[in-house]
Amino acid sequence: MAATEENRSKWIKIRLKPTEQELLDKRYKKTTFHCLSEYARTLLLGKPVTILTRDKSMDEVLEELMLLRRELNAVGNNLNQAVKNINSAHGNPDDRLWEVLLQVINANINPKINEIKERIANYSQIWSQKLKAEKA
Repeated sequence: MAATEENRSKWIKIRLKPTEQELLDKRYKKTTFHCLSEYARTLLLGKPVTILTRDKSMDEVLEELMLLRRELNAVGNNLNQAVKNINSAHGNPDDRLWEVLLQVINANINPKINEIKERIANYSQIWSQKLKAEKA
């Protein structure tokens, strides 16, 4: 038979100064806990507390990657619009329309894709240098 879990029915009431409350909230927000009571219970019972850490040096990289994602979305949207325009042409799209589409792709999209590839290559090189430095 499975053991039944006891309900938490006992209360502990404490009073804090405003500065103590701020400190408690500040520390709680740095953890993985979803509610303050869970955090306080863990501290009181002497269990380990997991604290979130954040590598702020990666903020710039993450910002750049978000910009690259937006740029890729814009490229995809432009391509979809061009193909939609060709497909909506009266009758069957002829070879001239496809040729124009390919020229648009080569003129506008390929440089953006190459720029994105270069940026990703630069960041991968930076990351590999950072990993080598951490291992040393």
